[in-house]
Amino acid sequence: MLVAFLQENISTFAWDAADMCGINPEVMVHRLNVDSSMRPIKQKKRVFGNERSRAIKEEVEKVLKINYIRLVQYPDWVANVVLVPKANGKWRMCIDFSYLNKVCPKDSYPLPRIDALIDSTSGCELMSFLDAFQGYN
Repeated sequence: MLVAFLQENISTFAWDAADMCGINPEVMVHRLNVDSSMRPIKQKKRVFGNERSRAIKEEVEKVLKINYIRLVQYPDWVANVVLVPKANGKWRMCIDFSYLNKVCPKDSYPLPRIDALIDSTSGCELMSFLDAFQGYN
């Protein structure tokens, strides 16, 4: 039943990062609520080996091409890339926002805990994780 449903709706799913269109900035833009009394921090640039540098270059080029990110000329904050090995031998590129997190106020309405979210799906026929493509590919 599930397989048939997925096959019938194959065009709905993203098979590549470019298939994920995103949200038009004219509709919604997220701005960080950074404490203006704090000085911006530029993390010291990390040096990576050839394999990791190549993985970073490929990922940055990919997300630039599909407009997930954009170039900035004079960033106030500079955060390093962190590469995490994936089970398939590839790398997952993450960003170290630890300094930035310290100067943003705590969220008064944090996201629910994952265990509560999963419990709330009990009895559902279908469930989707929006970030599954990037998280598992």
